[in-house]
Amino acid sequence: MDFYEAVNKRSSVRDFTDETIPQETLKRIIEAAYKAPTNDHFRDWHFIVVTDKAVMREVLEGVPKDLTVKDVDKMTFISDPVQKESYQIAVPKQYSMLINAAAVIIPLMKKKVDVLHPADLSNLNCFASIWCSIENLWLAATAEGYGCNLRIPCGNEEALARKATGFPEEYMIPCFIGIGRQADNAIRTKQLIPDLEKQLHWQKF
Repeated sequence: MDFYEAVNKRSSVRDFTDETIPQETLKRIIEAAYKAPTNDHFRDWHFIVVTDKAVMREVLEGVPKDLTVKDVDKMTFISDPVQKESYQIAVPKQYSMLINAAAVIIPLMKKKVDVLHPADLSNLNCFASIWCSIENLWLAATAEGYGCNLRIPCGNEEALARKATGFPEEYMIPCFIGIGRQADNAIRTKQLIPDLEKQLHWQKF
């Protein structure tokens, strides 16, 4: 698949078929993540790929299973109708979009700084780097014909995932990634298309 085709096809997928993904394909997708830029050149990232449903249930034990559209209505920060519609689709599927995926990929980054209380933006370089790797992963998955979604862990979700998989305390999870073959009846959310005439600037704002 052409690079720009992959970029244009990439979007969140929350409904999957029962198709499994070959291990070699998953490995190739992860390898693409390691091609991303990194702030310290070490690329000290780890990826746990979970395909066993029993382990997956343990990993996702803390993810809410009973969220509804009414929970979206309580989110006062949402005002745009397209954004609201997107949340109405996504929020109730926070658990199902992961547990029904062919695999859940858990990226891990070393906690070199307190990213929740950074002294300055430079403290977030390690956090920014792993998100570059996640984008590479997502584009590679798209190029392979698969779809992805992600959830940023909240509350005790990281602790439960650590208990289930045994990764060291010095690592943290930026997100859970669900990956699989998109179902025929998958709902794709509308996208807000930026107006480049207003948002692209040459030389000066």
